[in-house]
Amino acid sequence: MDAYRRRIVDTELDELLPGLAAIAIEGAKGVGKTATAQRRAHAVFALDDEQQRSLLAADPGRLDREHGTVLIDEWQRHPAVWDEVRRSVDRDPRAGRFLLTGSAVPTEAPMHSGAGRIVQVRMRPMSLAERGISEPTVSLRTLFSGRRHPLEGESPVDLPQYVEEIVGSGFPGIRPLTGRARRAQLDGYIARIVERDFPEQGHQVRRPATLRAWLTAYAAATATTASYNAILDAATSGESDRPAKSTTITYRDALTQLWLLEPIPSWLPVDNAFARLAQVPKHYLVDPALSARLLDLTSDALLSGSGSGVRASYSTNLLGQLFEALVALDLQVYAQDNEARVHHLRTRNGDHEVDFIISGPGGRIIAIETKLSATVDEQDLTHLRWLKSKVGDLLADALVVTTGRYAYRRPDGIAVVPAALLGP
Repeated sequence: MDAYRRRIVDTELDELLPGLAAIAIEGAKGVGKTATAQRRAHAVFALDDEQQRSLLAADPGRLDREHGTVLIDEWQRHPAVWDEVRRSVDRDPRAGRFLLTGSAVPTEAPMHSGAGRIVQVRMRPMSLAERGISEPTVSLRTLFSGRRHPLEGESPVDLPQYVEEIVGSGFPGIRPLTGRARRAQLDGYIARIVERDFPEQGHQVRRPATLRAWLTAYAAATATTASYNAILDAATSGESDRPAKSTTITYRDALTQLWLLEPIPSWLPVDNAFARLAQVPKHYLVDPALSARLLDLTSDALLSGSGSGVRASYSTNLLGQLFEALVALDLQVYAQDNEARVHHLRTRNGDHEVDFIISGPGGRIIAIETKLSATVDEQDLTHLRWLKSKVGDLLADALVVTTGRYAYRRPDGIAVVPAALLGP
């Protein structure tokens, strides 16, 4: 029985593959790249298998002799194949020839970026819309129209279920698990990062405990703009032999190469209507379940508030931060489907912040605030109204994403949308 659940990136691949010779699907281990690519492949080279890797290395001309779509899985294990695919495309640019999947940026960079030959597509853990917990009734694509239609829809998802979605993970192989088995899988995922993935990226970790502490501090900084110095301080509080800043920069760079960090950049409009905007990113791991597990937060702990003792002096609202991270994952997936990008907005003095700015083709934006509540009050709308006063018609729509039951549009035009009802 085929248990494959269609992903939103499948739509993008359906549109790209008939027109492009080679596509690289990239993302963290376990997001489902191989399962998605295999459905389109007629031949597969799994380069995490030493024999198949050796076979292709000995006879790269096999790529030209294969018919149909060829999948090269975990291509970073044999970086030379990138240039071999590029040269094969130069010789024969027919559409749909190659799919490559990779879960890390290789330490041995290909000779050529692949620009013009290999198009890169990002894949992330499953969004709420892909998990099948509710049918979305509010489309990001419709919001970009700027028509501000009336909204409707009733969500069956309540706060405890949102918390379960936070800790339950968007990794397809982890989601079906529960309880101790799920915690063990997440622990194993994190251990692999520290013990295997870093060395495979050419980084020998002298003190694995310090790397894990840094990851934990980064998780506690979820949805904040905490400086990397503050994250280092939180990770090494009380230690006399602290790692050098250059070491923690290595941590950040290697985790980025492994597609595990998902920082959201600040929004900087071209026609700057703002005197002073901060340019620091907001911090997120690729899956909020990893953050929750690093912080040892179960669903019961999050709902009871017992996570407040976690060592994170710059963070007092971990459940709210992790809910925002869940929404951030959704928005990254939905924005990509709309050829849009996700940003955040914060003035340098911090007097105005908007959780997310989605910038679409043509420069129009959607402004989004998140609220860990079923209701919205006037205070929740302050920054959205301020932004409207600054950018005018550039703002296609504004909404507050909640944990409530109903999607609707307020008389002032601002939308209120439960997270489970938002889709691409």
